[in-house]
Amino acid sequence: MKQRPVLMYATRFCPYCLRARMLLKRKGVEYEEINVGGDAALWEEMERLSQRDTVPQIFIGDLSIGGYDDMAALDRSGKLDALLFES
Repeated sequence: MKQRPVLMYATRFCPYCLRARMLLKRKGVEYEEINVGGDAALWEEMERLSQRDTVPQIFIGDLSIGGYDDMAALDRSGKLDALLFES
């Protein structure tokens, strides 16, 4: 199975960012992380792309899936793997 690209806007120590990292690691998912902490331009980019102002903001391919709670809900419902991996 081929993994779709995953991008996460995050800050270093936010607890939800840490949980998102752990969930992606547990699933064996490679991802790119953009640290928006202390960088107003990157934070604005995240807000423009996701229409949200909290971290983390997670994208699978071009799809904004939201934050950690959203990703965890997709995982619990069995829908996350279908988004992450092409069959």
